[in-house]
Amino acid sequence: MLIPCIDVMKGKVVQLIRGEKKAIELDDPEPWLCRFEKYPLIHVVDLDAAMGHGSNRAFIARLLNRLPCQVGGGVRSLADAKDLLAIGAKRVVVGSALVANGGIDTDFAQSLALAFGTERLAFAVDSKNGALAIRGWKETVSITSREAVHKLDNFCSAFLYTNVNNEGLLKGFPIEEAQTLRVATKKQLIVGGGINSAHQIAQLDAMGVDSIAGMAIYTNAIAF
Repeated sequence: MLIPCIDVMKGKVVQLIRGEKKAIELDDPEPWLCRFEKYPLIHVVDLDAAMGHGSNRAFIARLLNRLPCQVGGGVRSLADAKDLLAIGAKRVVVGSALVANGGIDTDFAQSLALAFGTERLAFAVDSKNGALAIRGWKETVSITSREAVHKLDNFCSAFLYTNVNNEGLLKGFPIEEAQTLRVATKKQLIVGGGINSAHQIAQLDAMGVDSIAGMAIYTNAIAF
């Protein structure tokens, strides 16, 4: 399954390369939103909140009024998750807040699961140079994404994995990384970072892995 991605920064839909350099900024996202209406799930990221620079909550609320979305970026407390669910998010994506003192905070993961139910939670286990990437991908911790999945598997309904090194470059997603994570969990697995063709999406789908695409969609590298 293809899951279109909407990254939001300063009230606009954007695409970044490796989470750093802005490559695309849409002045009018409406044509894309209309095309996304046929999809059962859209992945939305508040980049300002993820980087600790503010929030795009009002913009995201408008998206939630018309599209079925999971939402991440800056979800660091039970209150943050509750607020997003209250305005219509199908589920929330939590990443950085699951890391404390260089390791996985299973107590916080459990508190989220108890408060909202695992079906309304997806956990991000993104990787940069082989290490778990957090804080808008600006920091890494000495733990692998697979290790994080093992520790968090009981507390969510899905895992989101982004290969940060390939993000936005359209170089292709490393299939072997999806294979490694696929055997680590039976939960829904969604991957992104470099996906550049319908063939690759089909390869991942055959493995039982869903694909997130942003740059490939907005540059028309893939038809959807």
